[in-house]
Parts: sequence; C-alpha cells; structure tokens
Amino acid sequence: MTDTRTPRATSGQYVFNPFADGFAEDPYPHYAQLRENAPAHRHPLGFWIISRYEDVARIQRSGHSVDERHITELPEWKSESRTLGKQNRLMHGLSMLDQDPPNHTRLRRLVTKAFTRRAVDALEGRIERIVDDALDRMAEAGRVDLVAELAFPLPFTVISELLGIPVMEHGRLRELTGTMVRALEPLPDPGLQAEIRAANDEVAAIMRMVTDWKRDNPGDDLLTALIGAEHDGDVLSAEELVAQVMLLYVAGHETTVNLVAGGILTLLRHPDQMRRLRDEPALAGNAVEELLRYDSPVHLMRRITLEPLSVRGTEIPPGVFVTVCLAAANRDPDFWGPDADEVHLDRADAHRHVSFGAGIHHCVGAALARLEARVAISRFVGRFPAPVLEDVRWNGRINVRGPASLTVAVR
Repeated sequence: MTDTRTPRATSGQYVFNPFADGFAEDPYPHYAQLRENAPAHRHPLGFWIISRYEDVARIQRSGHSVDERHITELPEWKSESRTLGKQNRLMHGLSMLDQDPPNHTRLRRLVTKAFTRRAVDALEGRIERIVDDALDRMAEAGRVDLVAELAFPLPFTVISELLGIPVMEHGRLRELTGTMVRALEPLPDPGLQAEIRAANDEVAAIMRMVTDWKRDNPGDDLLTALIGAEHDGDVLSAEELVAQVMLLYVAGHETTVNLVAGGILTLLRHPDQMRRLRDEPALAGNAVEELLRYDSPVHLMRRITLEPLSVRGTEIPPGVFVTVCLAAANRDPDFWGPDADEVHLDRADAHRHVSFGAGIHHCVGAALARLEARVAISRFVGRFPAPVLEDVRWNGRINVRGPASLTVAVR
C-alpha cells in the first residue's frame, strides 16, 4: 500500500516515492527513475534528494553540515525537532554522526585509535572462529535463518568484545537498536518518532550503566580506552562517552548485518558469481567491494547545506535538508557503465562505491566491516557447495535496508 504521507505527483511532475508498491522488495528501478527524471529533486515534503554518482561523491567530500541546528527550512517529518530539540535526535546529537568540526575532529580522534588497520587485522583470528562455529551449527541444522545464525551474531559479538561490553542477552537490544535506526528513515510519523526516542533513552541507560561498570572494571578494550582517552587536554564528558559508545555499538552491527546477509543473498541469486568466488578465493576482498556497491547496507545519507549548492544546473539554497542516495549512485550507469545493474565480483573499480561515505565522515568502522564480511562470505561459500535460497523477508526499512530473515538450505 502506498504511504498516505507521500504526495502524489501533480501535472506530470515526478515525485520520488519510497512507499510505492514493490519498493521494499526492489528499490532499484525506482532509483533509476530518480536518476533519470530528477537527479536534483526537491521533494514536496521539504527536502532535497541527490542521486547521480558524481554529485553524491562531491557532496560526501564537501564541507556541508551534519548538524541539524543549521536547518532553516524544516522538512515536514522533522516537525517535532523544533520543540524537542536534541531530545528528538539519536544520542541527543552528541555522537560523531551529528557533529561538525571542530567537535567532530576531537571526537573522531579519540575513537579512531581502536580502528587502525593493525588493530582491526588483529581481530581476524577471532572473527574466523566465530564464523566457523556458526557454520558448524548451520551444517548440523541443514536449514537455517542465516541472519539469526550468522549475519547478526557475528558483528554483534565482535563489537561487544571490541568495546569490552559483556555480550548481553541480544533479543531486547536487537529490538531497541532496530527501532533506533529507523530515525534514519525518511518520513517517520510522530508515533514512530516517540518509539525511537524511547528506544534511544533505554539504550542510553544501558550504556550508561555499562560505562559506570567499566570505570570500576577496566580492561584492554575500546571502552576503557575511551574512558581514559585524552588529547591535548580534551576528554569525553560522561554524556559524550555514552553517545560515542551507543554510536559504535549500533553502527557496529546494524549495517554489517545487512552487508553479510545481503551479500550472501546476492550470491545465492547469482550462482555463477558464487561459483567464481569458490573457485577463486583471492577475489574475496574485491568481492566485498562489489557487493557493497551492488546493494549498499545503507541507502541514504544526509547533509544540511551551509551555502548555496549547484547540482546539474539546479540551485539548492543554504539551510536545507539534503538526502544523497548512495544506492542510486552505486548503480549510476553514467559512472559504472551499462552493466551497472549487474554484479561482477572482479569489477576493477568496485572500491569506488560510496557506501562508506567519504571525507571527514568516512565510516570509522569500514575496515572492520570489510573484514567481517570477507571472512563470513568467503567461508560460507567455501563450506557449502550447493546452498539453496528458500525464502527472504526484508526488514521493511528504506535506508538501513537488508534481510530480516534469510532461509537457506545448506545440505
């Protein structure tokens, strides 16, 4: 059913509608229409959407803001932000996700020490053991939900261990973080916004309790490092600390779930590419880049313009909310060529996808996500010679989109 919040086109005007029938199952025909008909599109609900590769890549590297306090023309679905302020924002706007320099620079500097290439590479053995244990359970069962057995537990366990947080009962946390990331969806209604705020507050309370516990129980982990982090006299306040932990915890598993599950789904639907990866395991690194391009775990990213922005002859004013469509850019034939809608694990320039962002807001956990996906996908392909896709159910999200369940027979 088409969402009633989305206006219909009038007088032949194209209007991007992510609530159209079939969008959740396959949004890419809609993205093709968006690129073709309105590459710099002002939506009637008060935001702009950009979809061509060159434009998206340029905006990612630009100095435009992520801080919603710079919005002067408020989109309709942000109506509660005026009265609620930071209470209507994930982590109350204190995470790196919502900060511009110099605060962003300070926060990122304190966090990135744990995500150096050396630090991430040191996790490979542990990731392999987690994956192999999951594959053993899958082989014994014969028919499994790959999301529940592999794609979710892997990044959830890794980010918990990296932070030094005890692996807690994940059912409730998965529910809460799944609600939180819906704040990144376009057009959440007031009822959903209230649910997001409640989930945000509950996760914050959990993480506040965990950080208090960690102060008394330090270890060789990221959370202990963040508690003691200092650079040129800067330290994280208690609330900033909680916000960064929440961001790392949520982003550290929600998006990687989609990458692992979506990547394996893509291979199940393209058995020739699965066979190629099985026959040429050295392709695994590039395969992850192509899978990131072909079906990005995150479809949309936002900026708030600080100055006029010209896109393909269209002038976008300052102080407006701009959504850049990563998934549309990743299949733009003007950049990728006529086979942009095809998956080729040996695509030479696959690494130029925009799925992890760019510039100062490039995903801090990109190397870890790549490692987890490479190990999980290559070992799954190598372990099971003839897996059969039985069913896929999507999570219903437009932005942080992926399978909610993926039923596979592995015998």
